[in-house]
Amino acid sequence: MVFFDHDDDKPREECGVFGVFGSLEASLLTALGLHALQHRGQEAAGIVSFDGKRFSSERHMGLVGESFGGDLRQRLPGHAAIGHNRYSTQGRPMARNIQPIFADLDTGGFAVAHNGNLTNARILRQELVRNGAIFQSTMDTEVILHLVARSPKKRFVERLVDAMHQIEGGYALVGITGKKLIGARDPIGLRPLILGRHGKSYVLASETCALDIIGAEFVREIENGEVVVISEEGIESIRAFPPRPPSPCIFEYVYFARPDSFIQGRSVYEVRRRMGQQLAAETPADADVIVPVPDSGVPAALGFSEASGIPFQMGIIRNHYVGRTFIQPTQTGRQTAISKKHSPNRAVLEGKRVILVDDSIVRGNTSKKIVQMVREAGAREIHFRSASPPIVNPDFYGIDMAAKSELFAAIHTHEEMVRELKVESLGFLSVPGLYKAIGEPVRDGMQPQFADHCFTGEYPTPLADHQRDQADKERQLSLLDDV
Repeated sequence: MVFFDHDDDKPREECGVFGVFGSLEASLLTALGLHALQHRGQEAAGIVSFDGKRFSSERHMGLVGESFGGDLRQRLPGHAAIGHNRYSTQGRPMARNIQPIFADLDTGGFAVAHNGNLTNARILRQELVRNGAIFQSTMDTEVILHLVARSPKKRFVERLVDAMHQIEGGYALVGITGKKLIGARDPIGLRPLILGRHGKSYVLASETCALDIIGAEFVREIENGEVVVISEEGIESIRAFPPRPPSPCIFEYVYFARPDSFIQGRSVYEVRRRMGQQLAAETPADADVIVPVPDSGVPAALGFSEASGIPFQMGIIRNHYVGRTFIQPTQTGRQTAISKKHSPNRAVLEGKRVILVDDSIVRGNTSKKIVQMVREAGAREIHFRSASPPIVNPDFYGIDMAAKSELFAAIHTHEEMVRELKVESLGFLSVPGLYKAIGEPVRDGMQPQFADHCFTGEYPTPLADHQRDQADKERQLSLLDDV
């Protein structure tokens, strides 16, 4: 019997954020919120609280449940707290790179955590270092902290807005000062952030599922380019940038968000089910059974089954009781971190024509193992279906997406992918089909409603660090040619 870890070949997002203001159980609520957001990062977690006099902090490698047990109200007292789940895409996996990070500024203490990547972080960092800044981590979050500290503005919030005007990329951040809980979202809303209410307290979180776990009420999404300031006086909304259409990351619908979350008023589960229905319409195949790749492929497989009339069966079983493999942020780590999580259900697969439905194909390594496993369990035919379009471009906004040279669909033709996977057929959802499933059909001549650069190559913001890297490589190649 073949066992492997399907999670080693999935796109990873950098983190999830959570914050509470106005509750004496702020740290406990934050830990629960981070637990609900655990899928967004399993490498490390941290919480910073404030009790009116002092800031308290705990940061740990590993999962939330392993680190934040006991009475947090004694260890992390206070009426305000922020927390962070980490999966590193910028900054190596080490204790000093765990968020939130804290500093004493001339305006008082400030703790901050953020989700996403700054696409000009290295350029800004080098400039800050030349001007005397001392960095304690390799995270781009610390760049934000230094920019706030060095801003000439007087009010703290003005300093934060000043920093936001210098950074580029995708981010959603939460922070606390001695008097405020602050949330901010990048100018096009690439990374998600929502506002909730828990009794008389307010909550900021990456997803609505984090509100559900603490019994909080959803209020609204923080808008793109918005800064919200929560204090004892209430909530203040600041528009940090001129109005522009939002362009949230489409991968929240494809993979990142938990199925029970809502984005822009849409059920993520229902969107993924419609993706499967649309996939069945676009890439039909004669088969006996629809089999999802658990767990992320289940909603799309259900939709595929509904639209095609082919029975849905759990042909691959995930063992949820095997110890969770520590997610490795490098390709070598992924290949060595394979664990016994999935196994074939021979009673469903043997002698059958199988349609395997997964949410996406990134590097293709695990997809090959899935096919091999199903084939060895006796499947007569295997038709592989991806409920997202082919991923042909890397991401620079907080998704740990492989370099273009590692992306399966970027380096192979369709026929080559069929041969590499050793399947009878292969199908992907189209970009228009994905938009249709979300409920925002593509219209000719209109700007895309989502950041879909991994499929289209149309990046929504400047990529200063990447462009400089490319220029450096070209200069090095030019020097070699001259030798």
